[in-house]
Amino acid sequence: MALLGVIGGSGLYGLEPDEGSVGSGPLKTPWGLTSGPMVVSGEGEGIAFIARHGPDHSIAPHRINYRANIHALAGAGVQRILAVSSVGGIGQDCVPGSLVVPDQLIDYTFGREMTFQSEGDPVVHFDFTDPYSPGWRGTVTNALSDLDIEYLDGGTYAAVQGPRFETAAEVGRLAADGCSIVGMTGMPEAILAREAGLDYAAICPVGNLAAGISPEELKMGNVIAAVGPGMERITTLIVSLA
Repeated sequence: MALLGVIGGSGLYGLEPDEGSVGSGPLKTPWGLTSGPMVVSGEGEGIAFIARHGPDHSIAPHRINYRANIHALAGAGVQRILAVSSVGGIGQDCVPGSLVVPDQLIDYTFGREMTFQSEGDPVVHFDFTDPYSPGWRGTVTNALSDLDIEYLDGGTYAAVQGPRFETAAEVGRLAADGCSIVGMTGMPEAILAREAGLDYAAICPVGNLAAGISPEELKMGNVIAAVGPGMERITTLIVSLA
């Protein structure tokens, strides 16, 4: 089986590498530099890991080079990507500490590079009915069940622009639209994976209640601290899938 691609989000900036790991800096691609090094652990059925925000969390969501990250993973031989994306909770059960495996997505972002297609290329319209690959997503949820890791099966991810948190009114709109969780990195990552022919699924640790729902002021440090304990469960999942 091919390498498992893992894109780490807020709170997950690396995995424990094997001695044979490679990767010391951002990779150059036709689309520019990746967010950081691609650390490859093992061979064949190993893991290729990229920290979406960079190893020092220095890249804001709207400035991430999603195309470079996806291109680099595909070039390494990855066929499946597990995206780890910290989110705010909107749905009733999406409380801090929970893990959500979304099955749908609504894109509210703007101004981001959304495609590998260049000007002058023949236009290709990709089916995006299921933004998360159903078969691969099922493998992820089955693995969570086998590991006795509690998770919420399904939900709609609201991909917003960032880097600011949302207003209470915006979260009210997202809730009315049927969104369960809100994050800043779900798009264009998902559609670029689809264009590259890669299976893509996400696991989303909830770090906070969304604006207007949370009784407290939203602070990034608190979010990262809240998702930290759940990352051990996610790394256990990743190892089981590789």
